[in-house]
Amino acid sequence: MIAIIDYGAGNVKSVQNAFDRLGTGTIITADKEVIQSADKVIFPGVGHAYSAMKQIQEKGLDQVIPNLQQPVLGICLGMQLMCRFSEEGNTKGLGIFSDQVVRFQLEERVPHMGWNAIENQQGDLFEGIETGTDFYFVHSYYVPTSTSSVAQTNYGISFTSALQQNNFYAVQFHPEKSGESGERLLLNFLNIQP
Repeated sequence: MIAIIDYGAGNVKSVQNAFDRLGTGTIITADKEVIQSADKVIFPGVGHAYSAMKQIQEKGLDQVIPNLQQPVLGICLGMQLMCRFSEEGNTKGLGIFSDQVVRFQLEERVPHMGWNAIENQQGDLFEGIETGTDFYFVHSYYVPTSTSSVAQTNYGISFTSALQQNNFYAVQFHPEKSGESGERLLLNFLNIQP
């Protein structure tokens, strides 16, 4: 069973639809026991980091998510909340990744919105996905490149477009909105063995 965490700040239906297209059933839930017993967990998110983190804490999920043992995939805001701290609302994150999330300080238009290429990708999540493959991004905050980075993207500066540590995977882009390349990444995640 694939659990999609519902904490009031996720684009959960579009994520669920992407898995439906792959023929994989999912459950949208905030139930701690269901999340803990799932084979794999998706942690999506759109919106403001501070208010999203408040929702997570109110549901007690801040105690659950960092301790999950199965493969977990954070998407967009989900990835940022898995980090230690975000400048957006001065938000303390879940601390799964030690990285900090910072705001783009660029002359380019912010938010970074639209298709952009990934580079230097590595690991199971990117099996069969070539360097230069485009994914769909929408974000004003980013994670600088670090030792946890498993893919990078350039938007005026080079930033982290994917993170991995142990059973935790995270992407800044939206695979559910990224066509065939996004479906391939989700399929790769489904194929990861715990």
